[in-house]
Amino acid sequence: MHSSADSGAAGDPHTGPGRPPAPADPARLAAYVRLLSSWPGLVSGDPGPLVEDCLVLLPHLGDAVTLVDVGSGGGMPGLPLKLARPDLRVTLVEADRRRAAFLVHAAARLGVDVVVVPERAEAAGRGHLRERFDVATCRALAALPVVAELCLPLVRVGGRLLAMRAGAEDTAIAAGAAALLGGGPLRVHPAPSRARERGLVVEVAKLAPTPAAYPRRPGIPNKRPLGGSPRNL
Repeated sequence: MHSSADSGAAGDPHTGPGRPPAPADPARLAAYVRLLSSWPGLVSGDPGPLVEDCLVLLPHLGDAVTLVDVGSGGGMPGLPLKLARPDLRVTLVEADRRRAAFLVHAAARLGVDVVVVPERAEAAGRGHLRERFDVATCRALAALPVVAELCLPLVRVGGRLLAMRAGAEDTAIAAGAAALLGGGPLRVHPAPSRARERGLVVEVAKLAPTPAAYPRRPGIPNKRPLGGSPRNL
């Protein structure tokens, strides 16, 4: 497994005019779906709609060059985005060693060059990956204040967090957490798919460096979320 990520700056990483979303290769996406199905315990049910769901992020990537997928699990959304945007330099952060091993295996089978970091996000955010990426993504990771603390320290100033969510939720506490971590106002974009009829993408721009106190020690962000209590969202 690799243990570092390439750095790079995008010309304009924000959503809007710029690079149009590229169609993903259906054959390679199908191969990825088969890999997920063949590895026990990664997903329950048909992984096809889940992989398709990840592609809702494509219109929001803009001209991003470097992307980190936090709590990548079976590689979603990082691997589908890499298949659709081969130019992306993608880093997958996954603390579970068995899942990290799958990510290395899947990348090799799919013929894509990604970096797999088998660490907790809290450790990655205080180490060599801190403020290195144009975009941080996550899917089904945690409550939004926790997502902000785990992801924003990895994003460079001028970059963005793109968090996939299953539906509407109270963003007031998360907005306060994001501001504390150097983030701007939360922007919520509808992003429905077969897997999530009321799916959303929550976007947070990184406006200032994250204070040195964050992220806190492993496990603390989830136990004591910034500004509130943990919830199952």
